[in-house]
Amino acid sequence: MKSVASSPDSQLNTTDHPPVVLTSELRKVYRTGFWMNQKVVSLKNCSLKVYKGETFGLLGPNGAGKTTLLKLLLGVIRPTAGRGLLLGRPLGDRTVKERIGYLPENAYLYDYLTGWEFLQLAAGLFQIPQSVQRQRIPDLVELVGLSPVDARKKQMRRYSKGMLQRVGMAQALINDPELVFLDEPMSGLDPVGRYQMREIILSLKTAGKTIFFNSHILSEVEKICDRVAILSQGQLICSGSLNELLGTSPTYRVKGQGGDSEVLKKWILSLEFEPDGSWQGELQEDYYDFLASLRLMGGQIIAMNLSRPSLEEFFMQQVKK
Repeated sequence: MKSVASSPDSQLNTTDHPPVVLTSELRKVYRTGFWMNQKVVSLKNCSLKVYKGETFGLLGPNGAGKTTLLKLLLGVIRPTAGRGLLLGRPLGDRTVKERIGYLPENAYLYDYLTGWEFLQLAAGLFQIPQSVQRQRIPDLVELVGLSPVDARKKQMRRYSKGMLQRVGMAQALINDPELVFLDEPMSGLDPVGRYQMREIILSLKTAGKTIFFNSHILSEVEKICDRVAILSQGQLICSGSLNELLGTSPTYRVKGQGGDSEVLKKWILSLEFEPDGSWQGELQEDYYDFLASLRLMGGQIIAMNLSRPSLEEFFMQQVKK
């Protein structure tokens, strides 16, 4: 398992391939109560790195401090202690704003505007020339899967949750950002909407963007992210790639059909046959040789996965600790 770095100063002195997001002992304490004499620690000494081109998933239960961390990175609030860098500049530096995009969990959109008008408004705030807008807005509408007719003709007050998420994603990309922050981008979406949002994030990764996002939908995170970190009660308890956190088991869970049952028993442990003629079990030997042997027997693989815990199982283990 890859643990969080314990040397804050060494983090901030990184020179080779510096991270685009870097925090060192970041801490946020809120004051509450009638006399403002009570303290609530929302984030405890958080140190992490996110590198260029990565898709980084920040996980945690409700109230873990995920949104607080995002707000600190975006400069919306100031840290109580600690420091950090965003695209090489200190947190809160205004010159970084034009290089990042942000989709909040509950975005406030001017619902009396059409989606197209709202994107024009967002483009105007970034002082994007009209000539660039004429090409970029249609491209973004297509990228996020919004109907051009709905975008141009329908006010956003008549949009569904999924349509609003698409417009929100388009505005987060209107300035062609290097770094994109997404706070629960799949919240409230149906399976089709989640699939489309996942495809958008993957297309951004292909384009070389760095994506930092929160999500409760761990199955989607497992499909998308290069690295993840888990926050619990304001504390970053672990971070790393999926292989580092979940392990790289040499055993595979395989399901297939066809082939000679006696030969299969030599390869597959706990071999089980289903009524439909398929079989499944554990494969421990070199799977290249097994696949070649299975092909010669006229069989085929239906599914093959590493036998390791899912991200959801790992997440629950860590949070319970």
